[in-house]
Amino acid sequence: MPGEPETQSAVIEPDVQTDAEPERATKRLPPYNVVIHNDEEHTFEYVIDVLLKIFKHPLPRAKELTWRIHTTGRAIVFTTHKELAELKRDQVITFGPDAWSQGTTGALRCHVEPAVG
Repeated sequence: MPGEPETQSAVIEPDVQTDAEPERATKRLPPYNVVIHNDEEHTFEYVIDVLLKIFKHPLPRAKELTWRIHTTGRAIVFTTHKELAELKRDQVITFGPDAWSQGTTGALRCHVEPAVG
C-alpha cells in the first residue's frame, strides 16, 4: 500500500559449502607404557636418579615409583606414544653404571608395552 513502509521477510539460508575439503579429525596415537622392573643389583638411589633425570618426575613421585618397583616387581613410570616410549626405554637402558653400587653388572631392566584401556 502506498505510504506504508515496505517490509521484507528475511530468509536465512544455511551455509552450504559444495567444494569444501572433507573434515579431518586429528587422530591420537595409541599410548604405550614404559615399565621398569625390580632387580637385586641397582640401588634405590640409582632408580630414583633415573626417574628424576629421564622422566622428570618430582622427587616424591620418583620415590613412590621406586617403592612400587621394589614391592611389586615392576611399575609403569611413563605413558606416551610409541616412539617416545621407546626412546625413554633406550635412555634407561643406557643410563650408565650405578655409582651407589659395587656389584652392578648390567642395565636396569625396562620395556615398552601397549597401554590398556
